[in-house]
Amino acid sequence: MTHPTRTTLFNFRKRLRRRTVLRGSGVAMSLPWLSAMQSAFASENENVTGPNPAPQRMVAVTVGLGLVADNWMPEGTGKQYTPSRYLRSLDDLRDRMTIASGVSHPGVGGGHRAEASILTATPMGSAGRAVNTISLDQMLAKHRGDATRYPSLVLATGGTNSPCYTESGAMIPPITSASRLFAELFVDDSAAERHKQAARVRQGRSIMDVVAEDAKSLQRTLGRGDRDRLDAYFSSVRGLEMRMQQSEQWARKPKPKVDADRPVDSRNPNDLIGRFRTMCELIHLALQTDSTRFVTLHLPAGGGVIPIEGVEEGYHSLSHHGLDDTKLDQLALVEEALVGQWGEFLRTLANSDDARGSLLDDTTSFLTSNLGNASNHSNRNMPMLIAGGRFQHAGHLAFSQNENYPLPNFYLTLLQKFGLEVDHFATSTGTMDGLT
Repeated sequence: MTHPTRTTLFNFRKRLRRRTVLRGSGVAMSLPWLSAMQSAFASENENVTGPNPAPQRMVAVTVGLGLVADNWMPEGTGKQYTPSRYLRSLDDLRDRMTIASGVSHPGVGGGHRAEASILTATPMGSAGRAVNTISLDQMLAKHRGDATRYPSLVLATGGTNSPCYTESGAMIPPITSASRLFAELFVDDSAAERHKQAARVRQGRSIMDVVAEDAKSLQRTLGRGDRDRLDAYFSSVRGLEMRMQQSEQWARKPKPKVDADRPVDSRNPNDLIGRFRTMCELIHLALQTDSTRFVTLHLPAGGGVIPIEGVEEGYHSLSHHGLDDTKLDQLALVEEALVGQWGEFLRTLANSDDARGSLLDDTTSFLTSNLGNASNHSNRNMPMLIAGGRFQHAGHLAFSQNENYPLPNFYLTLLQKFGLEVDHFATSTGTMDGLT
């Protein structure tokens, strides 16, 4: 089995200090990879390494304030479940969905702080000082993201946080402007700017060559353990240089042309559903043009009043409902619209063809949250709605509400579905029961 090498975020806007990787107590420190190149590079219809007739994709939608369990959890188990209030609008997708209840990340607590753990499943501690680990999306991007210009897209409808982390534990800040995202994906830079971007990549490659030579000069003075680590270091250098070479090719290529206008960002920062809808439209275009295959869209815990008829109080305040019926009624309107918009996104994928069938056939999209009960900040019994992809969907997988099933088992199942030779992810205990 091949074990993945460790990586960190590489930002081409900052100068790489050539000896940074040589100063630690060990020589074979982690090398950066290309997720941070998204500010300079976008997509086109063909892969640098050649066309792929049936690529797999993933879109994760993470919700900062959870969902009220009584409104999303269905009655009954298996495919014959009775849909809940929120699931009624998705009933036409029943055969392409799995709802998992009674799941959580083992050992993860901290209420809102656990937002950092949604896709990593790493406990952050009561003070939030623990070092995070690589998130699911970045693990996939690391091993399967080199076929597109963007290894991944990290998006949000607002705020500055995301649930996406590099292997060194650094949070990847999201793109929150739909207009900016459209420009980066589909608006061509000038020829001079493309040339400048390619030059930046070449400079990065030359620096890595120098670092590799410096490290190689140490080889004769090291013990066996250090030589093993140095071998891992060289493997990282070679892998990074290969990715840089591919990225230089992308920097010279034009971006894809789409039959869509550049969106105008909503002036209302509280228009969660409208911003969600616009981002979904751009994600669809990004997948259609094979700009990327791994997307995370975070819906943060905003505090303002969402412009939905019947909603009069701020979203965050409504989430702390304390079982107040008036608040619960308004919160249900918000969450029903949220789940409904996700369903519209799924239908758009289902009605879009790719080389294999529909985009939904090859795109696993799931909607989840760090909070099972936002009112009391519980991180147990998290919502998990899974759709599309190459799964034999199981309907409702009802695990224990008291002894939660480890959600990292789903993440491991997903990684293996994408062909990664891994036997665990975070606190997983195996692949997910009932989902194949």
